[in-house]
Amino acid sequence: MRNKNVLITGGLGFIGSNLARRLVKDGAKVTIVDSLIPEYGGNPHNLHDVKDQMEINITDVRDSISMDQFIPDQDFLFNLAGQTSHLDSMENPFTDLDINAKAQLSILEACRKHNPDIRIVFASTRQIYGKPQYLPVDEKHPWHPVDINGVNKMAGEWYHIVYNDVYGISASVLRLTNTYGPRMRIKDARQTFLGIWIRSLLEGKPIQVFGDGRQRRDYNHVDDVVDALLLAATRSEAKGKIFNLGAPDPLSLEDTAKLMCDQIEGANYEKIPFPEDRKAIDIGDFVCDYQAFQSTFGWKPKVNFREGISKSIEYFRKNLDYYI
Repeated sequence: MRNKNVLITGGLGFIGSNLARRLVKDGAKVTIVDSLIPEYGGNPHNLHDVKDQMEINITDVRDSISMDQFIPDQDFLFNLAGQTSHLDSMENPFTDLDINAKAQLSILEACRKHNPDIRIVFASTRQIYGKPQYLPVDEKHPWHPVDINGVNKMAGEWYHIVYNDVYGISASVLRLTNTYGPRMRIKDARQTFLGIWIRSLLEGKPIQVFGDGRQRRDYNHVDDVVDALLLAATRSEAKGKIFNLGAPDPLSLEDTAKLMCDQIEGANYEKIPFPEDRKAIDIGDFVCDYQAFQSTFGWKPKVNFREGISKSIEYFRKNLDYYI
C-alpha cells in the first residue's frame, strides 16, 4: 500500500478509522469521506492524533456530485460507509435504502465513469443470511434477511459483484460478523450490542442479556478484520468473490457477559425478557464458516475474545468521554 491512493468511505467510523491508521502506518495516501451523521458511528476522536497525515472530508456518500470528485486517481476504495442499525432500518426503511443500496450504486457509477481501474472492497454483513438453517453458516447458505438492513446490504454487495462481472471493475465483498474493538460505537446498540455492554460496565451498570442468553455468537477483533480487508484489496484471488469472516471460538451471550464482567471488579449482568421489537428480528444462534477465506488467503483470527475485549475495555476506560 505504500504510496497508493486509498479512499475510505465511513473513514471516521469504527472499522474505517482503524483501517486508516494501518494504511497511514504502511505509507498509503489516505482520503477519508464521512458524513458524521450522529446516529451512524463517525467520531472525529477516532483519528484526532493522525488527522494531519490524511485528507478528511465531511461528505455524505449519498451526494453523487461529491463522490464524483473523490473517485478519480484512487487506487483502492474501501467502501465501509453504511447504516448499521437493524432497528433503525425497520423504523426508517427508506433512509436505509438510500444509504445501503442507492448510494452504493451511485458510488459504483462514479467508478465506472471516472476510474474503472480502481480496486474496491465492500463491507457487507452476515445479517443477509437471517436465521441459520445450519451451523456454521458458509457462503452457500440461503439468504433470508430478517430486516430491511439485511435486504439492502444484500443489494449493495451484489451491485459490486455485477459491476465486477459486467464492467470489469475489480470488487470483492466481505461479510462481517460481530466486529468489536477500540473506536467502536458504545453510545448505544446501533453498531453492536458489545458496545452498549462495554458502556454499561464502565458506568457501573449491569449488562442486560436478552432472553435465556444461550444464543451463540462469533466475534472478530477489528485488527483481524483490517488484515482481512487488506488481503481482499491486494490479492487477485478476491476479485469478484464474496467471503465470510468469522472466529473459531464462539460464545453464548451469557458466557460473553460473564467474560466481560470478569474484566471489572464488581461488574454483573442480568437476564431480561426480549424486547418485542428486537425479538421479531433476532436470529438465534449464529456462527460463520470462514474456511473459504482462510484456505484462499491463509487468514485466521489472531486475537482471541478474552484478550480483545480486555484491550477494548481498557481503551474506552481511558477515552470514555469521547464516546458517550
